[in-house]
Formats: sequence, structure tokens, C-alpha cells
Amino acid sequence: MPAITCVEDFRQLYKRRVPKMFYDYAESGSYTETTFRRNEADFQNLNIRQRVGRDITDIDTSALLAGEAANLPVAFAPVGMLGIQNAGGEIKVAKAARDFGVPFILSTMSICSIEQVAEATGQPFWFQLYVVKDRDFVRDLIHRAKAAGCSKLVVTMDLSILGQRHKDVKNQLSIRPNLKNMLNIATKPRWAMEMAATPYKSFGNVIGHAKGIDDISSLLTWAVEMVDPSLDWADVEWIRREWDGPIILKGIMDAEDAKIAAGMGIETIVVSNHGGRQLDGAGSSISWLPRIAEAVGDDMELMLDSGVRTGMDIFRARAQGASGVLLGRAMVYALGAMGQPGISHLLEILQKELRTTMGLAGKNNLASIGRSDVYSSRSDA
Repeated sequence: MPAITCVEDFRQLYKRRVPKMFYDYAESGSYTETTFRRNEADFQNLNIRQRVGRDITDIDTSALLAGEAANLPVAFAPVGMLGIQNAGGEIKVAKAARDFGVPFILSTMSICSIEQVAEATGQPFWFQLYVVKDRDFVRDLIHRAKAAGCSKLVVTMDLSILGQRHKDVKNQLSIRPNLKNMLNIATKPRWAMEMAATPYKSFGNVIGHAKGIDDISSLLTWAVEMVDPSLDWADVEWIRREWDGPIILKGIMDAEDAKIAAGMGIETIVVSNHGGRQLDGAGSSISWLPRIAEAVGDDMELMLDSGVRTGMDIFRARAQGASGVLLGRAMVYALGAMGQPGISHLLEILQKELRTTMGLAGKNNLASIGRSDVYSSRSDA
């Protein structure tokens, strides 16, 4: 086992251990992948001010995220098919998140169902909702999440049309692989044996719940046909009535949209371009964060995803106005590489990186981090 010192180490091990079509599913963006690459690159364009001569004996990385206490200002993002990256993946990440003290968000398109994750963890988690054409199914999902004790509903707003990822098309991505993919799977015996042994092999939130969806074959067609281009703000109001609890809107990338959400009484949004998987050519999440923060002021809490790979990135996001970040690909890398222990180690690495960064920037707590603590590498300090 190689020494794992950073997120990139997880990625390299993940690439070796998981079938190519599932690695490519996670490690890709839409069309030219410009936005996918921009998300990481724009973090690096933010320099952190180094400060000295301050007592940094005690450094506190705890935060409040959407009103919930967290030992680190991170939550695990909703990622579809997480249980394909590693057998029982959703449950493993949820347990590691519970033990460390950070939120976990379960995807609508998870392998393990809402009920299975709730039973395995025994603790509330957040649920992410895709709004599809079948509103009866959407209503049922909302009520199932409520019955399972989910504490937050995270509504994804930027999937009313599907961005194309060329790698998925070329790989003929499917839960039922073709001959080419089967040959690649044969080179991943650890993954294959674990997947053969796990009882979690289906899309537990959909199969047996959505109308006419009884197996994998019917689900794949349904997933494409059910994408709803009519999703609008009136639907958000309907969801609020059905849920009657805290709602987070994910996929906001414009100050005007953020102000609309604030005007509706939404208290938390996630500044996100879906990891560069939807609108290619969009700006990075981190570049839009300060503009949105300026537009909404103290009217709402901002979180951020897309491009976060280090504790330094977490610091940068806090400085630009985010209460915390969502980890998507970093989570997938760690899970695919090492399962639940990988997720626990990922959190330890990020906490150490964040603590070190805070100390060298002269910060004892997250609340003291502000806009003046970072500056663009294209400008003077």
C-alpha cells in the first residue's frame, strides 16, 4: 500500500482499482471539459496571505453548516452511483461522515436506498432531490426522506437538461457492461469480488418505486426520459410545501438567481456548476462565489462545490464567502481507492491541511477568515 498523503494519491490508486468506465464517469466533464479543468485551476489563482507573530496554539476547524455542527467545514456531495465505485459505497461514506462529524448527502441516483442508509447509520443525513417529470415519484421521494429522518433536502437545480460527457458515450457506460468493459473489469479482481458479494446492486431509490421501473434495463431509459426541462421557481415552492423543512438549493451560478432564491426565503444555496459536468464554458464555482456573496449579503448562507481538492481550497472558499464546501470527486477517489477507511483518512488529511493553512495564515478559527486573507495571483498583494 503506497503512502497516501493527499487527494491526488487517492486518485491515482482509485484509477488502478476501479473499472475504466466508472473512473471516467467520475473524472470527466461535459464537452471540451473546459469548466471541469477551470474549477481546480481557479482555486490555484487565489494566493493565501501568510501572517506571523500570532499565537496559534489552539486552532479550531469546527463550523456550522446549514445550522448543523460539523468538525470540519465540509459535507460529502451527492454523487450518483457511488455504490458502483465501491460496494455499498453510500453506506460506507455515510458511516465515515457520521464518525468524523460532518454531513453526508445521499443522491437520488444512489445504489443504496434512503431506508438502507438510514438503517445502517442510525443518524440523520441530508437527501438530494432530482426533480423529474413524474411528480408523484418526486412527492414519494420527499416523503420517504422525511420518514427516514433526513434533516435537510438538497434540491438540484442545474439538471433540467443533460450535458454530454464524451467519455461516457465512448465507453458505452452501463451497469450491464459490454464485452470491452467486461474485459477491463477482469483486470480489477478486487472490485469485481466485492461487487459480486454485496447485496447492494440496484438503484434503491428508484427501482420498485418509480412507475414501471422494475429492473436496471428500464431504469436507464427512464433516467434520460424523466429529465424535466420545465423545472422552475414554482416547482421550488411546491417542493417547500411538500417537505416543510430546511431546503438547500444546489447548482446556483448567478447572482440574480441567488437573489431570487433569497427572496423566496431559501436560507442556504450551493454555488456549483455540477463539477463541470453540465454547462461547459461556464465560470468556475470559486470565481462566482464572491460575486454571489456580495449580491445576497447576510440574507443567506453559501456553500460551494466543484474543484475542492485540498485544505487550502477549503480556506480559500471560506475567505471568498462560503460557510463550507461539498466534496464530490475527492470523496469518490478516496472511496474507490480504500473504501470506508479511505474516507476517514481523507477527512484527516483535509483537516490537517486546513489547520496548517490556518496557522500559517495567523487564524485560530474559521470565523476570522475573510476576503482580505486571499488575493489573486494576477494582482499585487
